[in-house]
Amino acid sequence: MTSKNFFSGFCFFNESELFNEYLITNDFTISGFSYGAIKAFEEALNSKNRVDRLQLFSPAFFQNFDEKFKRAQLHYFKKDENIYVENFLKNVIYPKEIDISKYFKVGTAQELEELLFYEWSEEKLQKLVDKGTIIEVYLGEKDKIIDSLKVKEFFKNFATTYYIKNKGHLL
Repeated sequence: MTSKNFFSGFCFFNESELFNEYLITNDFTISGFSYGAIKAFEEALNSKNRVDRLQLFSPAFFQNFDEKFKRAQLHYFKKDENIYVENFLKNVIYPKEIDISKYFKVGTAQELEELLFYEWSEEKLQKLVDKGTIIEVYLGEKDKIIDSLKVKEFFKNFATTYYIKNKGHLL
């Protein structure tokens, strides 16, 4: 079952069941994985409805990378989307060995650019906390997509962060 309050990651759809171990599904919780964490955050921030909890699973966080890195990612995606996505998905599932083909959808260059250049804002995080929303961030120690230690450090003043040993981007 897919939660109406779950936002999917880049090149993913309907993958919420992968997070069942951690996922809270109710009318007052919004969740998102990777690229979907950005969407979930913005939804929670701008929602006129009650949001008690925001769950961010391996949030796409690239503001610790320079412009050159981000432009290179876009270049390689545009040059050969299939090879880029194949390598990306290998890194997403690491260290697991699971078939994620039923959750796959082709991502776009626009989505990739959005997630690479998104700037998480401490001011916006504080605004959400001030609204009474509990923020939870779930990070894998072996994540090959984001620098989970940098992400943990960034969110520590605004969220409960779970740093999970021997887990990757998919936790």
